[in-house]
Amino acid sequence: MAWRAVRALVRKEFVQVFRDPATVVQVFAIPVIQLLILSNAATFDVPRAKLLVIDEDRTPASAQIIQRLDGSGRFTVVGVQPTEAGIEQAFLDREARAVLRVPHGFARDLARDRRARVALAVDAEDGAAAGILQTAAQAIIADAAREVGGSEVTALTVSMPTLDVRGSQWFNPTRNYKHFMVPGLLVSLTSIIGLLLTSQNIVREKELGTIEQLNVTPLTRTQFLLGKLLPFWILGLAIFTIGLTVGKLAFGIPTRGPVPLVFMSAAIYLVVVLGIGLFISTIARTQQQVMFVAFFLLLLFLLLSGIFTPLESAPVWAQRIAAVNPVKYFVFIMRTVLVRGGGLAEVGPTMAGLALAGVGVMALAVRQYDKRSG
Repeated sequence: MAWRAVRALVRKEFVQVFRDPATVVQVFAIPVIQLLILSNAATFDVPRAKLLVIDEDRTPASAQIIQRLDGSGRFTVVGVQPTEAGIEQAFLDREARAVLRVPHGFARDLARDRRARVALAVDAEDGAAAGILQTAAQAIIADAAREVGGSEVTALTVSMPTLDVRGSQWFNPTRNYKHFMVPGLLVSLTSIIGLLLTSQNIVREKELGTIEQLNVTPLTRTQFLLGKLLPFWILGLAIFTIGLTVGKLAFGIPTRGPVPLVFMSAAIYLVVVLGIGLFISTIARTQQQVMFVAFFLLLLFLLLSGIFTPLESAPVWAQRIAAVNPVKYFVFIMRTVLVRGGGLAEVGPTMAGLALAGVGVMALAVRQYDKRSG
């Protein structure tokens, strides 16, 4: 009888979700739209940078350097001038992202000494992008100089030794940043939906005054909470499946590892997320309080998860806080399995840790719920 009541409660939750069009849109449409938008917006790829050139040499050699930069796909030459007048203002007005200075005697030095120097100034407001642009410019200029004068040229007066370096790129040979970002964004959207839906659902019962009616049923606390959480666990897996399908079809994210392992990890991870949502609902009395607490936790979880920036570059204290962040571990599982082709041997210990965390968080939430409603 009790378990039939649990099934009835699960059915009631599904009916409550699907009879409200706004909730259906919130659950299914919004995550897909966010995934499509954020996957294109949240990228560290550097577009074509505006390049201003000070050509003091005005020779065919300098003209060829400029032409190679403009045709490289990394830079767009927005102007060529003989002096440095107006350079600072061009940076301030964002009319130029980088400035290349080709000094007088460039072609002569290239022909006589088989080496020449140029100066490259890059707007380093965004340090990561500045580093990418500087490296790209050095490679393009050196390649063009070898073609022009049979020698190498250095940028920013950095001497580069003559080495034959042949590299290979593993896991993401096309360097498509979406292959790295989409799995992380899918984790974040699954976390947001699962956490908010769970915590708001139980608090809504409190606000409507129906929680007392549910508490006097023959169901135990565990059965009652199972009936409340199971629908959102199923919906969370459905959202995750839709997001993974969109990522595969729209962005071509790789699935090198076993996909069933990804779903098994998602099922375990959702237990952790739902437990956190349940715990929030036990300490909050209104949906407004739920939103404040949930977004506070989500902000910490996402910023300390490694989705956008590597945690290795964070301060030690931040890395210690991130050690208890479940989002971090699910992001690791997603990228390891999908992008790197890892299997159970690589992610098994992390999955076990998430499972233990899920049991602990759920037990704590159930105990806290008993205290507040007993």
